[in-house]
Amino acid sequence: MKQVNELKKFKEDFLWGGALAANQSEGAYLEDGKGQSIIDILPVGEKRKHSLKDPNYAFEQTFDYYPSHQSIDFYHQYKEDIKLLAELGIKCLRTSISWPRIFPKGDEMEPNEAGLKFYDDLFDELLKYNIEPIVTINHFDTPLYLSQTYRGWENQQLILFYKRYCETLFRRYHKKVTYWITFNEINMILRNPFLAGGLITNEKSAVFQAAHHQLVASAEVTKLAKSIDPTMQIGCMLAAGSVYPYTCNPKDIQAAIERSRDQYFFIDVQVNGTYPYFSQRYFEENGIQLNRSQEELALLAEYTADFIAFSYYTSRLETVDNELRRNLIEGNAMASVRNPYLKDAGWGRQIDPLGFRITINEIYQRYQRPLFIVENGLGAKDERTGEHIHDEYRVDYFRSHIEQMAEAVKDGVDLIGYTTWGCIDLISAGTGEMSKRYGFIYVDLDDEGKGTRKRYKKDSFSWYQKVIETNGEII
Repeated sequence: MKQVNELKKFKEDFLWGGALAANQSEGAYLEDGKGQSIIDILPVGEKRKHSLKDPNYAFEQTFDYYPSHQSIDFYHQYKEDIKLLAELGIKCLRTSISWPRIFPKGDEMEPNEAGLKFYDDLFDELLKYNIEPIVTINHFDTPLYLSQTYRGWENQQLILFYKRYCETLFRRYHKKVTYWITFNEINMILRNPFLAGGLITNEKSAVFQAAHHQLVASAEVTKLAKSIDPTMQIGCMLAAGSVYPYTCNPKDIQAAIERSRDQYFFIDVQVNGTYPYFSQRYFEENGIQLNRSQEELALLAEYTADFIAFSYYTSRLETVDNELRRNLIEGNAMASVRNPYLKDAGWGRQIDPLGFRITINEIYQRYQRPLFIVENGLGAKDERTGEHIHDEYRVDYFRSHIEQMAEAVKDGVDLIGYTTWGCIDLISAGTGEMSKRYGFIYVDLDDEGKGTRKRYKKDSFSWYQKVIETNGEII
């Protein structure tokens, strides 16, 4: 007989898995009728960063190399890749559907059947190995045409186009896909309006209006999904990471609270069904005027998220000290003061496993909804020697984070699953690089697109295989 105070472990049906995104892995960017997405006009490296800040620069320039055009060619190699993932033992694969592969421009009345057929085959291949697909509907790939012609999500018409897109997906795949995420890292629209919203302006009112349209669209399709198949679970997603005050100075504490509000702003709407209490003051002080109808607000209140998905790479640090703020680091487009207690992971990120537990508990305490960790991982420059990639640093990273995730479960958090980011190496969304590798499976491809694209299992592959096999008992 179990003791009442026995600490919880991972559920027997806990979904261990990996995560990919269509625009960072598929390639075949114009094949079988696909249209262009935002990421298809972005080059590699510093030019990509410049393009993200100034979309007109990307529109007007021609670059030598566009990483997403070929990427790791998952579009043609998905069967071999899924076979490898099945060997890894994953229970689920989080992936995304490319919106312009289904509606090339985004505003068509009828979908592209060839695009739908690809995802039919992809999901069937996953299910053949008892791998559950977790699907993100819009993962930074709003059709480019909608950005150029309609100014992206700033335009209310995108709600209609998105709803048409979702209805196509729900009716086609509802028997194959249970878990859906409406928008990848919805709060990223505040940091990168072009990538996350197809916006060609950084003006605050336009950004928040676009975010409101995404929130309404998310509620609209949640309502739609439940009418088609009530068993479908519709989730929201944020780029997460607890914000610490740099010191116990009350001004630092207040600054951290305000920074944290930026993170949770939209999830407050998607879970609680209403704009947070502090939003009115924020809008007034920043000169933000939103067009919000009573019908839209009622929709937001009624159709909230079934679960909360989130990414976690690191925590953040906030201060009012201007001298310290001159030394900001930026990872995943989230700038932070450098934390002297944490190790650097490269690319503007620091490693904070305990922050993972803190973040998980913070989100659960705030919302009391089931959580799904859909991105966590270490980007690193892996070295391949023949067939071998020794990545003990990745094992160390995951071990320390999974240990803290297990502690959060013992704390009482309701966790659905955990998908590591980039289980197969893929191109970076922020820089377009291949050298920023996350996977358990190495892909022979460099930052200039050169290589055989051959797959190799890293040392971390067998380690994660054992974690899954033992349901987190052996890490």
